[in-house]
Amino acid sequence: MLGVVVLAGGGWWWIKHHGASSQAGAYRTQAIDRGDIRVSISSTGTLSAISTVTVGSQISGLLTAVLVDFNSKVTKGQILARIDPATYEAQIVQGNAQIASAQAQLKQFEATLANATLVYQRNARLGQQQLVAKSDVDQARAAMLQAQAQADSARASIRQQIASTQTTRLNLERTVIRSPVDGVVLTRAVEPGQTVAASLQAPTLFTIAEDLSKMKIQLTVDESDIGQVKQGQNVNFTVDAFPNRQFTGVVSQVQMAATTTNNVVTYPVLVTVDNSDGTLLPGLTVNAEIEVSRQPNVLRVANAALRYKPSDEDPAAQAQGGGASQGGGRGGAGMGDDIAKIASGLQLKPEQQTAFDAAAAEMKKRSAERMQQAQQQSAQQQGGGSKLFGGGMGGPPRSGNGAGNAQQQAQMRARMRDRFQQQFAAFTGTLDATQKAKWDAGLTDLMNARRAPIYLLVDGKAQRTMVRLGATDGSNTEVSGGVKEGDLAITGQQSADSAAQGSKK
Repeated sequence: MLGVVVLAGGGWWWIKHHGASSQAGAYRTQAIDRGDIRVSISSTGTLSAISTVTVGSQISGLLTAVLVDFNSKVTKGQILARIDPATYEAQIVQGNAQIASAQAQLKQFEATLANATLVYQRNARLGQQQLVAKSDVDQARAAMLQAQAQADSARASIRQQIASTQTTRLNLERTVIRSPVDGVVLTRAVEPGQTVAASLQAPTLFTIAEDLSKMKIQLTVDESDIGQVKQGQNVNFTVDAFPNRQFTGVVSQVQMAATTTNNVVTYPVLVTVDNSDGTLLPGLTVNAEIEVSRQPNVLRVANAALRYKPSDEDPAAQAQGGGASQGGGRGGAGMGDDIAKIASGLQLKPEQQTAFDAAAAEMKKRSAERMQQAQQQSAQQQGGGSKLFGGGMGGPPRSGNGAGNAQQQAQMRARMRDRFQQQFAAFTGTLDATQKAKWDAGLTDLMNARRAPIYLLVDGKAQRTMVRLGATDGSNTEVSGGVKEGDLAITGQQSADSAAQGSKK
């Protein structure tokens, strides 16, 4: 009888340890580590000068000289081209002659006005003495007013001729095409001897880039990514002309003018680039990455662990899904670190830090109590002993998706927020308005953070725990909550042959 008991006990020990080893070998795992999470958005665009000026002509005429060429550096006021001025010079001579003629007529009208004024004054005195007829007085007055009108008309004609001549002088000055800015000539659209016709709009003669030491890129960003792009973010880009060199820029503007092409909505994003060495050229195609987020030295898990779900044939993993999914066990840990991170950005005074430390310690104590209660409940549900002796190994697995529906999650967040407000009431009472706003915003972000289950390999078994997700770079995702550095996250299950070979080893 004693031998049977010994054999049974040895069999139970072998099943416990060898079975755990087999289960551990049945999973592919990757350790949770610390590192940087860099989130970027890829896009393409074209380099151009920040300010490009089109130089045209306001007048028509024959180009007699073009004094600059492509890539010529020009300064403000420098002569770029000349238009034949002969027509406008002749018009000025004609205008001056007309002004002189009008001035001569004015003198004649002024002499007539002076004589008519004397005649009227003399007839007016005689009329008072009734020595001349009243009609003679009226006739003299009319003659005086007529002479006055002619003199006024001559003066207006002079002003008109002067204005016309001034316009011609302006057009004469416009026969000299000057650069409006300091810059570099990008294009030259005319040749000497060409006739410029400026009838309805100014023809383009030159295109000048104002300053190539500062350039811009216009990127097109998809509507699904535009919400992450903000002014001031760093941009890394390459150009095919210099494949072995990487350049940097800064987002200067996110424009609201959306463009729809084949039902795809994109938004233009302007990036400012420093080109002090003159390497970059206008028109180069750019392959850019906008760095929308960089989280240094954070806990991160492989994205494969977030995609892993245990199969129906994996009772060990399914049986572990209960406690952790309800927020107990490992899933309830880690919140204190997130709260401390929020508080670290508030620039707390010593008395405020003391109040926070007291509240954080109380929260940690209550969290440990809830964790212990959850572990006890889990142990009671799983039962004790082994099947060899008739005991259960955990009972039937729980059903359900663990995360609950949206309404349950909202209720859970509301209860958690109320609990934080109660536990940190004394601390928040010491904050000023600015600190309180930052605290509330950080707490809201923490409550609204995305959560997902992952499976950890603990004592050879798969244990389900809920984690809060942060930024992701496509390969790894920032996590916080019931995990720590070095935990083994399950990324998949090995095949039966691989598991068998692992157990033999």
